[in-house]
Amino acid sequence: MKLTYEKKTDGDYYFVNNPKLFNGISIDKTDIEKVLNFAYSMCFGEGHHRSTRTGGQNSRKNGEKFCNTFQGKLAELVLYNHFKANSIECNEPDFGIYKEGIWDDSDLEIQNKKLNIKSAASQSNLLLLETKDWTSEGKYIPNLINGATNTYDYFILVRINPDVKKLFRSKSLMYTNQIPKTVIEELIFSLFWTYDIAGYCSNEDLKMAIANKNILPQNSFLNKYTKMDAENYYIQSGNMRSIENLISKFINYSQTQN
Repeated sequence: MKLTYEKKTDGDYYFVNNPKLFNGISIDKTDIEKVLNFAYSMCFGEGHHRSTRTGGQNSRKNGEKFCNTFQGKLAELVLYNHFKANSIECNEPDFGIYKEGIWDDSDLEIQNKKLNIKSAASQSNLLLLETKDWTSEGKYIPNLINGATNTYDYFILVRINPDVKKLFRSKSLMYTNQIPKTVIEELIFSLFWTYDIAGYCSNEDLKMAIANKNILPQNSFLNKYTKMDAENYYIQSGNMRSIENLISKFINYSQTQN
């Protein structure tokens, strides 16, 4: 399903019309701490994150990089725990601290199926993939070059509450390159963190979205206020399948192998 579109004098506006309500599940403090330590090392320590998105215009400061890294890795970890709780064997999330030009191959892998985990804030209802990263056949272009995983079997949208970017903006931490770790720890640990799994889609669903030109253009506005830094393919949360369906697939496959 395509987003609602409105052409206005000041730009192109797109609106979500098939959302899914956020249904939060609590996140353990030890998981928050593990992810915080990782994100801080990646963004303020010896790790590396690129300053711009693929096709993006805005150069990101370390504060924004931390928000993206923290939210993304937290999404991987809570999903890994969710699969474990359902007795599904899964590789652990990669907490390696990588230099420039090196990154982990894929987010999670189950039964030889590659999973691409996308994270978002709790109020978000879109799985977004930067158009310049993907071929029309649903292959991830950066990994076509380096020989790593370029085809993902499933894409899963995990939402996190509170919104870490909004939190950092409220404390004027978003657009700075130097933040003491103690300041971030105090801010993060003062809040109660939850997640939900909005849904999943397959590589075939991605190829269909690409073919149907489900695109949010660069510089367009999403839901009135969010200006798009880069052009993205999108799939609405209401069009995604329930994670319980995917869990059932994995359980059924495992039973047939025993």
